[in-house]
Amino acid sequence: MSEAPNPFAPPQAEVADVPVAGPALAGRGTRLLAVIIDGAVLLGLFWLLSLVSPINLFAGDSSAAAMAVYAVLGFVLFLLVQGVLLVRHGQTVGKRMLGLRIVRRDGSRVGAGRMLGLRYGLGWLINLVPGLGGIYSLVDALLIFRASRLCLHDQIADTHVVIA
Repeated sequence: MSEAPNPFAPPQAEVADVPVAGPALAGRGTRLLAVIIDGAVLLGLFWLLSLVSPINLFAGDSSAAAMAVYAVLGFVLFLLVQGVLLVRHGQTVGKRMLGLRIVRRDGSRVGAGRMLGLRYGLGWLINLVPGLGGIYSLVDALLIFRASRLCLHDQIADTHVVIA
């Protein structure tokens, strides 16, 4: 004997996982290598700058004033070297060399304000705060080990790094 359908029962539907279309996420190791390349480029520029100017990052001056100058100078150098590539192509020198690109999570291009302000600028500002900067950097780096591979700066700017 079959039962009559219950008109008050919730609807039944089979839900299957739908694969996400679009480019594949960049690997953790490749992203790390891109950051190392970007750091080496910036360090090389600081070294060249120390040869031709009185500003010398390698002189060992760790006063608060010197550290502030180094931080601002570092961000300015970063913007000069990486800014155009980031805004035009969604890539840094390292990401470009390794075939990676930063895009919005919906796959669209990242605007200049979101890229330079939210993704990079906000983290730079937080890193200027003693104590908090170190915690932010640690959490930011460790979050890449989640399944989504999104760092904190990716979540803040609604971006991710994909294979170009």
